[in-house]
Amino acid sequence: MDKPVLVTGAYGFIGRHVARFLSAQGRSVVGIGHGVWSRDEWRNWGIAEWHTADITLDSLVTYAGQPEFVIHCAGGSSVPFANANPYQDYHRTVTTTASVLEFVRLHAPGAAVVFPSSAAVYGQAPRVPIRESDPIQPVSPYGEHKRMGEVLCESYASHFGVRAAIVRLFSVYGNGLRKQLLWDGCSRISRGECEFAGTGQEQRDWLHVTDAAALLVLACQHASAGPEVVNGGTGTGVSVADVVQHMMDCFGKKQAPRFSGQRR
Repeated sequence: MDKPVLVTGAYGFIGRHVARFLSAQGRSVVGIGHGVWSRDEWRNWGIAEWHTADITLDSLVTYAGQPEFVIHCAGGSSVPFANANPYQDYHRTVTTTASVLEFVRLHAPGAAVVFPSSAAVYGQAPRVPIRESDPIQPVSPYGEHKRMGEVLCESYASHFGVRAAIVRLFSVYGNGLRKQLLWDGCSRISRGECEFAGTGQEQRDWLHVTDAAALLVLACQHASAGPEVVNGGTGTGVSVADVVQHMMDCFGKKQAPRFSGQRR
């Protein structure tokens, strides 16, 4: 019988899609994290066992069992939140990652760990497409904390042989995400607004959440004591102006979007 798979942060946007993807493969998924939902709800997302708890070493020992691998989706997910609450974001991302790695080291040797990081670790990249070998220069607390999580994975891999994979996700989107450009843009346009921040020429590499989930699960097979590091995107950038114009077309708006030039 296959061992269960642990998904931390399985209540979240990416975590629940990872759980559903794994369940569709016939895997038994144990979820742990913040979020109050009914048994029917978490069952519908493919979770066989759900525990509402902080991600700590004690809670993992209590609830995680002996997983085959851990996809650590718990952690900070918002640049603005991290800017306003750096201490909380640090604990959400860095402290929980340390807890997962220590749990695997002490109680689940052999289990692989997948850490969903972010393209924010690159900061203002000097070229596109961004390559994994490009300089790491985060410009926000959010990016700094993701990089700290990566460093912890690298440390546990090199010193203790914990097999890990790091996936630097770019702009993940999909139904249910109530933030970032697509949600904000649709909300603005539905209110009759057509002005947006920036120049419109900013580039985004969009990855649908179902593809992000498939990539994170695939990364489990390539976890190593290296650890493995990959970018999670298509490699093709799309301008913000093009995305906003497409949204306005979908809403039947005839005017072109305006951009204030103001940086966020």
